[in-house]
Amino acid sequence: MTSRTPMTRLPYPLLLPAIVMGCAGSAAASADAEARVLDYIRTHLQPGQPLRVTELYNQVFTKPDDRQALNKLYNAFFRIPLFVANYQEEYKHPPTLAVIAEQFDLRAPNAADTLLRVMESDPRVPRFLIRDPKTGEIVQVDVEKIKSDPKFGQALARQIGGFDGNPAPDLTLEKLGGGNLHLADLQGKVVLLEIWFTGCPPCMQEAPALVSLDHELSSRGLVIVGANDDRNLGLDYDDSVRQRYVQERGIDYPIVHWTKESDQAYGGVAIFPTLFLIDRKGTIRNHWIGYVEPQVLRQAIDRTLSPN
Repeated sequence: MTSRTPMTRLPYPLLLPAIVMGCAGSAAASADAEARVLDYIRTHLQPGQPLRVTELYNQVFTKPDDRQALNKLYNAFFRIPLFVANYQEEYKHPPTLAVIAEQFDLRAPNAADTLLRVMESDPRVPRFLIRDPKTGEIVQVDVEKIKSDPKFGQALARQIGGFDGNPAPDLTLEKLGGGNLHLADLQGKVVLLEIWFTGCPPCMQEAPALVSLDHELSSRGLVIVGANDDRNLGLDYDDSVRQRYVQERGIDYPIVHWTKESDQAYGGVAIFPTLFLIDRKGTIRNHWIGYVEPQVLRQAIDRTLSPN
């Protein structure tokens, strides 16, 4: 796998508010609901006891906003160990709490710290990290504990390097705006599949390069597919926000909705964006996690487009 640049905050911080301005009220309500759920969890967290999400859903949080926030946090809970281990392997140091919050669109203060506390109390999650007792930041990650755990190990092994040279799993995904995209129908083309979510800073950083590559190389047989993971992550952005993002970025390539089934087929995406480069015969040639420098993408795509 090619080395990547670590994820950083974008130099244009006003872009995200412009994208989501039309749903500011909804975002504020979502953040309030997230804060309520997290406050309750912090108050009732019991060391050595797993979080009983079903009980919270049925007995405590009965309002739609609260239940949506709970669902989002639950999805993040089981992805964070993979993300932390993957990040450690990729960048050789642990992610900060701010990076974790950014990756999972956690809006409430101390949300990442609270979810890590839940993991540290849950016997289902291996003890794979050490944190600074004063700051709460992760100072050490034991990736081998995640690899050896039956719940996480197989997914992590695939994410770290188990795709290159293997056939790309076939997919049928709903397009933004209607209709379906069948990956099998794209055989004979070179496909760059990007998995992203709305509001993801490194995804926004990647977008201009993808737009340029699409404009310059589609005539040679490149098809870029942007798979949005909002629904799978439990995020509350709607199609109007996604459509506005597409228009503002000048995206002409198809945008589809990523699903739980497609996520399982592709190993469980834990770092965004994640990209797969698939050759004309349907074989995965490259797999990247996190932001990729434009020249790295271009070189790999050029090699794949060129006849053998």
